[in-house]
Amino acid sequence: MALNAVMKSRKSSRQDEPSNGHWRKSKPKISEVEETWDEDIPMPSFPIWTSIILICCCATISFIPALNGDFVFDDSEAVLNNEDVRTSTPVWNVFYNDYWGTRLSHPSSHKSYRPLTVLSFRLNYWLSGGILIARSFKLANLLLHIVISVISLSLFDRLFGGNCPKASLLASLLFAVHPIHCEAVAGIVGRADLLCALFFFLAFLSYCKSVDSSLHSYRIFSSVIWLDLTMIFTMVSMLCKEQGITVLGLCSVYDLVNLWQEQEPKKRKGVVMRHVALAMWGAVLLLGRWVVMGGQVPTFQPVDNPASFADSFFTRVVSFNYIYALNFWLLLCPDWLCFDWAMGCIPLITSPLDLRVMAPIIFWVGMTLLGLRWFFTSSTKSARIIFLALSLLVGTFLPASNLLFRVGFVIAERVLYLPSAGFCMLITLGVRQLSTLSPEYHQTIRSSFMMLLVTMALKSCQRSKEWGTEQELFRSALAVCPLNAKVHYNVAKNAADLGDKQLALEEYTTALKLHPEYEQAMNNLGNLLRDGGHLNEAESLLTQAVTIRPNFAAAWMNLGIVQAGLKKYQDAEESYITALQHRPKYPDCYYNLGNLYLEQGRHDDAYEAWRNATELKPTHVVAWSNMVIMLDSIGRRQVAEQVGREALTHLPNEAGLHFNLANTLGKLKQFAKAERHFLKATALDPDNAKYHANLGVLYHRWKKFSMAEKRYLTALELDPTLQTAKDNLLMLHRSMSKRRKSNEKQ
Repeated sequence: MALNAVMKSRKSSRQDEPSNGHWRKSKPKISEVEETWDEDIPMPSFPIWTSIILICCCATISFIPALNGDFVFDDSEAVLNNEDVRTSTPVWNVFYNDYWGTRLSHPSSHKSYRPLTVLSFRLNYWLSGGILIARSFKLANLLLHIVISVISLSLFDRLFGGNCPKASLLASLLFAVHPIHCEAVAGIVGRADLLCALFFFLAFLSYCKSVDSSLHSYRIFSSVIWLDLTMIFTMVSMLCKEQGITVLGLCSVYDLVNLWQEQEPKKRKGVVMRHVALAMWGAVLLLGRWVVMGGQVPTFQPVDNPASFADSFFTRVVSFNYIYALNFWLLLCPDWLCFDWAMGCIPLITSPLDLRVMAPIIFWVGMTLLGLRWFFTSSTKSARIIFLALSLLVGTFLPASNLLFRVGFVIAERVLYLPSAGFCMLITLGVRQLSTLSPEYHQTIRSSFMMLLVTMALKSCQRSKEWGTEQELFRSALAVCPLNAKVHYNVAKNAADLGDKQLALEEYTTALKLHPEYEQAMNNLGNLLRDGGHLNEAESLLTQAVTIRPNFAAAWMNLGIVQAGLKKYQDAEESYITALQHRPKYPDCYYNLGNLYLEQGRHDDAYEAWRNATELKPTHVVAWSNMVIMLDSIGRRQVAEQVGREALTHLPNEAGLHFNLANTLGKLKQFAKAERHFLKATALDPDNAKYHANLGVLYHRWKKFSMAEKRYLTALELDPTLQTAKDNLLMLHRSMSKRRKSNEKQ
């Protein structure tokens, strides 16, 4: 039953009267103004299906450019590099690993336990036929946002007190198009926030049903069922993202607001019982979460959240409050958006003379005025709405506030997905208030609101497009956070991937100037310098990186590669072994260690290292290929044949493996078998001149001269500079000439 309907049906024996502009402690009596509260909003009233269609259209138009995007930023770790997403791994692994695929018990785990979100990724992967297609994942995100926006219509109607179709539609439209949602909708990682919000809304609406049913003695069983559903949806929301547990707080606030309207002891008893259930279930969920984390909190670096590591109490408090003000500003004016706000993007406030101190002062003055407005308002309904909107806004933001525990970010736009619902309520309330104060400007207010919707939708379109590629996303951040070393790092990484080595060098250098102890930038810059032949400079940078972060396994491996290039074999071996101590399951490191042993002529050690690489990663092509080639070169061709056939069981369509095995079989004079693998290799990679040339060599040895000639000519058509093919073709022509002369003499 809607809240205002309950109030209308109750006849109070007492009457509320305003005193000095605020309420007395007695119960409020609903007035005609309260009953017509929604009618004061200068917007047309639509049928429910028309409202739903409007919301769907607005949400779709705002974020549809995201569908043309690729996997960007954190999507690589959460989806592309996360084995839990692939159906080839056991499905129950998602319940033992964190959101990024790391074992929860591992020291480097972020402890972000979101198994149901990972299962949704896995479902996407399966529905796409076992292929990682970005459009499929982004379409799922967009559909989720549309569904959530539609459900928000019911949620807002409940929070506005029921029977408020105009206010609910305005708030839902704002929610549907708000640009702060771009990261959650356009970024695939934001799936966690979307699923969390979906079940958050369902949990709250189920609780409202439970409250409604409890008002009738003959529907107590129904009330219990709805309460059970609330608990289930809360758990599901929390298993999508930790923020979901905050719905219990909103349910409690909603119930207490209802309690304020009720006088009957029996109904108050129902409130007490529901709160006992909420408290017990919340305790169970928190305890379960603590057990899943192994009783340990995640470990973050100072660069992730500098304010939480500040020694000065003043710096911590003022910087945190400045961040709160910025979060609110992003909701109010979502123009200054950035994919990452760490590493100097928001410098700490260390002095009272810093002008930025004014931001938290203005923010808290505004919040205080809003609180006073709630306390002194003559409208019971408006007071309820302000209180519930603030509860939704603040309560859902609480896990990201650093008040309860340290978080691993400064500002994360996607965590504002749920709090933005409370903000949309406040804006709607403001529109209604303006309408009552200035009835003659209804048309202006209506036009202004439409302009606001259009502006926000256009901004969401633009921002969704920026989330399409890493190049656009990272470059857009430079204008917002030029002092953010991580932004420059990502620009450099993207430039290196696109082949722009000069830009990559410049941006990595800038990142290190902004943050001199940025070990990841040192590692990547070291790799670039190594590729450019600057081995000594690369060694210096990588040594610094492992000094700053001794457990940096990738940097240890890269240092080993550089040291091997400098012929410092002993140092290189120690670096590789150190990397493997920090990351025992590191196939690439085993592969490079095998290469080091091969260079030293330690064939058995090389074979063992490559074996370890393929055991950890059966699809490690180059490790398999190196084993076959090395065994062939040292005369152990039978073993090479066995290894090659084993490799093809894991990689049946890998042309290089067929080619290497064919070479070995040819040397073993198993010409027919070799021919089959050569033909398979040329079928898989028909433009590889070397494959055709070596098949020609096989036919040459097999005395099938015409077929050999055809393959040599094909190889030279593909690569006219292939000298071995030219030489072999010349030898073939000589042999064929001698044979003709011999036949003529006979």
